[in-house]
Amino acid sequence: MIDLFVMKQYVIDELRLCDYQKIKQHMDDKGCRSGVEGIYWIPLDKDYLTAEQVEHVECQPHYFSVALEETMLACEMLIRTRNKIRCSCMGYADEKQRHYIIQFADSLLDDLNIKI
Repeated sequence: MIDLFVMKQYVIDELRLCDYQKIKQHMDDKGCRSGVEGIYWIPLDKDYLTAEQVEHVECQPHYFSVALEETMLACEMLIRTRNKIRCSCMGYADEKQRHYIIQFADSLLDDLNIKI
């Protein structure tokens, strides 16, 4: 039996190469690199943390991942911490966090004048 890993994401696909290059340059300039090519860590603003995430100071900063490929941008709906592999403060984004992630992606495209 094959184990499948399921992930909730906000995906923008069918990017043009020139759009990919703009996004990549922007993300690289912002210093969001994860250490894995095409994966970026976006810190979650403290105003969007859950009560538990606020309490877990040792786990901060919390972030979500963005995967960028030549034809697609995918924002992961999982809030993680860099300091621990597993913790109860990690989990799928709540409604407020989902809105933040979607707004991040949409604003990124607007700021870079990318029309979809």
